[in-house]
Amino acid sequence: MSRRTKAQKREPIADYRYRDRLLSQFVSCLMGNGKRSTAESLIYRAIDQMEKKTGQPGLELFHKAVNNVKPVLEVKSRRVGGATYQVPVEVRADRRTALAIRWLISYSAARAGKSMAEKLSAEFMAAANNEGASIKKKEDTHKMAEANKAFAHFKW
Repeated sequence: MSRRTKAQKREPIADYRYRDRLLSQFVSCLMGNGKRSTAESLIYRAIDQMEKKTGQPGLELFHKAVNNVKPVLEVKSRRVGGATYQVPVEVRADRRTALAIRWLISYSAARAGKSMAEKLSAEFMAAANNEGASIKKKEDTHKMAEANKAFAHFKW
């Protein structure tokens, strides 16, 4: 057990265009090599493209996509005796959001498309409709937890 004090959670500063904290957190995860302005322009272009294609507010689609991708359960490895068990555990709220953001970014980058903004908007729209690779990842995580429900008593 660590004797140091716990690090305090800091709220992300809201982004300047929509005044949204979740969007700011997404930009921070998308950002590479400290290029915040590039990451912001990517996400804003993606939101604008979603608005043009669907006619719905892009920020609402973004929030819906992130909420649809958030996992409820995951498995953690737990060593008991000589065996390692995959124990299903509930995911904390802040980790849910972080996993959803991470999955959306990674599966957007893996998509076939022209620009990253187009890939992001396509993945957001797919996730908002409960389809796409990031939703499949969530479902696979839930299936793994469901399959290992027998080891839930090893929870610590």
